[in-house]
Amino acid sequence: MMGEKAAQPLRADAKRSVRAILEAAERVLAEDPGASMEQIAVAAGVSRTTIHRRFAHRQALVEALATSAARQLAQAVDDGRPDTAPPLVAMHRITANVLQVKGAWAFALGLPEDPESEAAALQRDIARRCVAVLKRAQDAKLIDEAADLDWVRRVYYALIGESLHGDTDGTDADTLAARIIDTLLHGAGPRP
Repeated sequence: MMGEKAAQPLRADAKRSVRAILEAAERVLAEDPGASMEQIAVAAGVSRTTIHRRFAHRQALVEALATSAARQLAQAVDDGRPDTAPPLVAMHRITANVLQVKGAWAFALGLPEDPESEAAALQRDIARRCVAVLKRAQDAKLIDEAADLDWVRRVYYALIGESLHGDTDGTDADTLAARIIDTLLHGAGPRP
């Protein structure tokens, strides 16, 4: 992690430099996973000293990147009001939000996780919350009562992943979210 200084709240300028470093790390490492801390510092517009002051070593930076991205993903789920919005509305909002975060942080969210890391814990909580939203949708008769909700979650995740990897022709997140939810709930069969 970021060392002893992580326990102390960061000043606003320090938060900005950490954010700039993480955003640069996402861009640089997505293009070259072997990029050095110096390359990331240059892309972030900070000195090597600054990057090393915030992150003791490259692995600490990578772990912070994964944690930051997972936190943003968790916030995207929260912003979709999974517990209070009608299930279909929550599913759409969450999906659109997740598409935006995953599109911006694809490298960080694709990193292998240490099962004991904060990022892994956040991902497990997101999966649990996803199943809870799917259960609400099932209770609202949007999903078959016999459906295995963990399987539905896995299919949903696959649809999101394919949407991000496919050619979307500049389709916005709301339109993609509608396609994902429609495919999840109705499949590809003929419509009445």
